[in-house]
Amino acid sequence: MEEWTPKTIEELFALDVHELGELADSINRQNGNIVTFVVNRHINYTNICASRCPLCAFYRDAGDSDAYFMSAEEVLEKAAEAVKRGATELHIVGALNPEISIEYFERIFRRIKSKFPHVIVKALTATEIQFLSQIEGMSVEEVLLRLKDAGLQAMPGGGAEILDDGIREVICPKKVKAEEWLRIMEIAHNIGLRSNATMLFGHIEEPEHRAVHLYKLWQLQERTGGFVSFIPLLFYPENTELNASGLVEERTNPVDVLKTIAVSRIVLRNFSSIRAYWVALGEKLAQVALNYGANDLDGTLMEERVTHAAGAKTPLMLPTDRILGLVKGANKIAAERDTFYNILRRYS
Repeated sequence: MEEWTPKTIEELFALDVHELGELADSINRQNGNIVTFVVNRHINYTNICASRCPLCAFYRDAGDSDAYFMSAEEVLEKAAEAVKRGATELHIVGALNPEISIEYFERIFRRIKSKFPHVIVKALTATEIQFLSQIEGMSVEEVLLRLKDAGLQAMPGGGAEILDDGIREVICPKKVKAEEWLRIMEIAHNIGLRSNATMLFGHIEEPEHRAVHLYKLWQLQERTGGFVSFIPLLFYPENTELNASGLVEERTNPVDVLKTIAVSRIVLRNFSSIRAYWVALGEKLAQVALNYGANDLDGTLMEERVTHAAGAKTPLMLPTDRILGLVKGANKIAAERDTFYNILRRYS
């Protein structure tokens, strides 16, 4: 296994995109040339947020006409509908709503696991966990243990943005600091919760910041082995304060996207997968990314609000047959997985 440093990772970004793509794809070919996906649903339970990040177009203040906070019953209705359509995973994330309590999540998770024991509950970012610990006056570990006892099995990777506090001060000043995000993930891994990790790129950061971010994730994974998938998230500036202030005028270009995905695969070989998040990339670029290091297409999603609030024009749902078509068109082998990358079904 390569011993990375931020400098050696940063140097990768200077290489030709096709050279990077070939190296990244060779790693995936050694692992069976398989592209996985999950049948899942995103449930964004609230958009009322105390953080009000300049990078975000999703948040609302409590008094806004389009602010919402789902009741436990509404969340459970969406969960039941998703299960009826074949979902094996529920991805439940929202915002930092001061009206939320730990009991709200315990009630939801317990009822989901009681009604649908086979469905995996993947919920709450490190940012949401830290916010809950402050509201409840509990340690992060106490919060996680209570939620795990209620049925939480995995955590998404959101809230990482860029793991550099100078950048965070501009794009998400009220969110957890970089080291606190990593600490929460380490605690989660140590109590038996698996998680994903993300990186939001294409805003004010430079390759050096992406390199440090990848290095910190690689280091933590070497210690805990608790990360499953890495998702490089393309930043959509539309409808955000970063755009309105002139700091970020447009999305980064497809070559930069492919380079970032390829470098992620080369560096994070200790992660099961690098995800081409089709919601942000669009179907065509996501398909190209499958030959530049990505080996997962996320899932059907069924209803995603956060990226779409920032201007994504992709569908709210991608049916299984469309996913299979993308994989086949990239000359890869499709396989349906669960949250933990256990293969449920292979497609020839």
